[in-house]
Amino acid sequence: MIKPETIQTIVETSRIEEVVGDFIQLKKRGVNHIGLCPFHNEKTPSFTVSPSKGIYKCFGCGKAGNAVGFVMEHEHYSYPEALKYLAKKYAIEVDEEEMSPEMKQELDERESMFALNSFITNYFKDNLFNHEQGKSIGLTYLKERDFREITIEKFQLGYALDQWEDYSKHALKNGYQKKVLVETGLSIDKEDRLIDRFKGRVLFPIHNLTGKVIGFGGRILSSEKSTAKYVNSPESLIYNKSKVLYGIYFARNEIVKQDNCYLVEGYTDVISLHQAGYENVVASSGTSLTVDQIKLIKRFTPNITILYDGDPAGIKASFRGIDLILEQGMNVKIVLFPEGEDPDSYVRNHRKAEVDHFLQHEASDFITFKTRLLLDETLGDPAAKAKLIKEIVQTIAHIPGGIDRSVYIKECSTVMEVPEQTLINELNRLLRQRFSKRADIKPEELDAQMPQRIQADQAKVDPHDISYHENHLMRLLLLYGNEAITLPGEEEGEEHSYRIMDYILGDLENDQIRFENDLYQEMMDEMRKATAEAKEIDLTYFTNHPRPKVAETVIELVHSPHHLSENWKKNKIYVKAETDQLKTMVITTLLPLKSKLISKQLKQIADHLKVVTDEAEQFVMMQQYFELKRLVSIIDNELNRPFNY
Repeated sequence: MIKPETIQTIVETSRIEEVVGDFIQLKKRGVNHIGLCPFHNEKTPSFTVSPSKGIYKCFGCGKAGNAVGFVMEHEHYSYPEALKYLAKKYAIEVDEEEMSPEMKQELDERESMFALNSFITNYFKDNLFNHEQGKSIGLTYLKERDFREITIEKFQLGYALDQWEDYSKHALKNGYQKKVLVETGLSIDKEDRLIDRFKGRVLFPIHNLTGKVIGFGGRILSSEKSTAKYVNSPESLIYNKSKVLYGIYFARNEIVKQDNCYLVEGYTDVISLHQAGYENVVASSGTSLTVDQIKLIKRFTPNITILYDGDPAGIKASFRGIDLILEQGMNVKIVLFPEGEDPDSYVRNHRKAEVDHFLQHEASDFITFKTRLLLDETLGDPAAKAKLIKEIVQTIAHIPGGIDRSVYIKECSTVMEVPEQTLINELNRLLRQRFSKRADIKPEELDAQMPQRIQADQAKVDPHDISYHENHLMRLLLLYGNEAITLPGEEEGEEHSYRIMDYILGDLENDQIRFENDLYQEMMDEMRKATAEAKEIDLTYFTNHPRPKVAETVIELVHSPHHLSENWKKNKIYVKAETDQLKTMVITTLLPLKSKLISKQLKQIADHLKVVTDEAEQFVMMQQYFELKRLVSIIDNELNRPFNY
């Protein structure tokens, strides 16, 4: 268990923009940062990070939280796991006792799988550097590929001995469960005997965005034709191959820095390019590119450069992947290596200056690339050329932006020597076809439904609902509770300074007002207790509250999608900020709340008077009614008065 003071240190040290920035590309906008939400599919950024408040909020899907919450949500970590991740990021020491075999068994399934993968990774690495078979076979192979030891260490490469039960027995001996060995895919359960899936292979650990090993790719070094050259971990609770890119953990920061991602096919391509200085590189690991993998790249950059070897059949098969990239609104360029070369061999056989020149000058847009690759096949065959043109227009139809589509249509018209209007007509036909398939409700049907919807919404409105006023008051307390305001005293010219939290809490207590929202009332009680004990309680305390529901509610309250542009000041346009109007805000928030509560009481009395027959009781209730009406009148007068005193 992590000590409370350590948790406090982790929370106070963690910078939300740095934590989130490790996973998605953020751009500064005013006092906040924005980016594409990692929790839902969007093309326009609605994900906002507030460094001053230490929170994030997506105004698209509604997800919100602090640094710890983001790591928990994004990586599906438990609370302790997220704290340990942040502690590691900020070099904060977390004292933990050594895990016994019994404690290992108590770990939940995910933690057990991560722990086992880490243990086995170290075992494979030890085999590679210290076991005779590992050195003579595995290490020799890697060094023949010109991989330096520092690179091998960085990517945690290893070797599984060519024995049926070697690492499975080793893991069992060290307290790991048979069930977890099978679920991670490291071992195969064959007639109650555990078989090593990766025996006799060089191992490439696959990392998630936080650097945890979630699976393995294994390459066999023997020349047996009956055995698959590569074997990958099967899908598991922690490994979904369609959502993972090999090398993303090592590439993410450089992808943001270069604002471009190189996409290759295999493990060795990634490692060779990385070693040659091109660290913004990832691989789809031999699988067809998926939407989830594209979205993973899009978190860090909208630009992808696909590096192909000279195999035309493989390239044609990958065209669907290009369509998917374009559909996500990303920019794609393609580099085709000379025949017989791939990214791995090219960077090993050429100087860096040559590789730089090649990548820069050979990168082409998908129209130029596709045309260059396929146009020769259409020579003397008008039908084949027409088919190629249609294929390219179909690809352009996947691009979401109208301006981008227009640019590519013009390019296609020039390259293919086809009138631009002909291509536009074909594009519009495809877009109409696609829209008709996606539209579930016709516009006229939607219009017909609107009056009923509006009436239904109006019927739900309660004129005595005070939730808006409670929200506003709680927001004031959270954001500005420790700020001071000056208000007039009872004597003329007399003034008193109050802390906003003290003033509001005291005023509500004097009028015996409790919040109808139970969670708000609990938060108010915490504020009262802290005030009584002379302890300062602020926004950070509540955004990092041990009860997740409290933290979520607070973040919803205080985070706004709007901010004042810095350009306003530059243009000498001055707008009053909230902090300049705190006195007015306190008064104009408390008084309407009281007015609503009194109006609610007036309605209750009026309803009761309709059924009361006793004259004495009627008289008392009428007196109460007129007194409350008088109070409403006083409040209304106060609200109409300018609050500049």
